[in-house]
Amino acid sequence: MQTGDYTISDDPNRLDPVAVHAYLTRSYWSPGVSLETVGRAMGHSLCLGIYHQGAQVGYARVVTDKTTFAYLADVYVLEAHRGQGLSKRLIEAVQSHPDLQGLRRFLLATRDAHSLYAQFGFKPLANPTRMMEVLNPDAHLGR
Repeated sequence: MQTGDYTISDDPNRLDPVAVHAYLTRSYWSPGVSLETVGRAMGHSLCLGIYHQGAQVGYARVVTDKTTFAYLADVYVLEAHRGQGLSKRLIEAVQSHPDLQGLRRFLLATRDAHSLYAQFGFKPLANPTRMMEVLNPDAHLGR
């Protein structure tokens, strides 16, 4: 998918784990995450990258069974490339991906991008009392 001077692709061979790690390790949701953990997560997920002049400048990872469920994670656009609608194009590419059609549930968690995701139909949980979690916030450290 082309958007101006940028390309969005789901080709796993184009992904740059080092670039993804460099961003995620300074993000609020994965501080200190190891390169090994990032690589393992990428290898077991559907990932889309945004590329500009050959460099990866954005990313989204979807954990999914490609049939009924998906969880959107690790979405970012590098600061120098923001303000051009790239995050919207990336979410459009995720939602239109052939492997993600007909899902029963598509989840995500965000601290500060609610208005972005609301544009694409994401809403607060309809029945939050039904959802449960096992939370190990530092499990990714040291791997």
